[in-house]
Amino acid sequence: MTTSLSPDAIPLFPLGVVLFPDGMLPLRIFEVRYLTMIKQCHKSGKPFGVVALTQGQDVQRPGPTPGERFHAIGTLAEIIDYQTPQPGLIEIVTRGTSRFKVTASEQTPHGLWMADIEVLPDDPHVKVPSDLAYVAANLVRMLEVFESAEVSPILEPRRFDAAGWVANRWCELLPVPAEDRQRMMEMTDPLLRLELISDLLDMTEFGR
Repeated sequence: MTTSLSPDAIPLFPLGVVLFPDGMLPLRIFEVRYLTMIKQCHKSGKPFGVVALTQGQDVQRPGPTPGERFHAIGTLAEIIDYQTPQPGLIEIVTRGTSRFKVTASEQTPHGLWMADIEVLPDDPHVKVPSDLAYVAANLVRMLEVFESAEVSPILEPRRFDAAGWVANRWCELLPVPAEDRQRMMEMTDPLLRLELISDLLDMTEFGR
């Protein structure tokens, strides 16, 4: 296959979820198009890109299916835990790192997407302002509930003083529509993202 992509092209994993920087994403890998890719990423220590689907499904099925389409902005995922419980199955836990923009993409004959990307700047460190301190405090309480059940959807380190980090964790926990979650992940202003989350919290039981 002739490709127009650069030698630095990365594999993409289109999914029905949005991965945020510093977020945790566990995955069960059993599709042929991803098994070799995940093994190679684990062996090399290189990340792959997670992009949210706009058309198509997470799992390829036999027979005619609509083509996959996905958002141009995604998040790099690094593998932090890797297990092979049985042949043909890999279970991993990933951490979101940097956001990126797809500048060119191609699909291989086996269905794997490869892409050239531009890594986007990380959120600037903006402290949680005093009038939104309750958003961080409620996140602390929420995590205490998870930890009392000996589970946690949040990775270390925890940065309850950082507006972007707090907003991202609430984006993962709240039942936000996928398109809204994608839009907030793409925002370059972490304080605006936190303000939007505070508006959502005020309409739920997690408000002030």
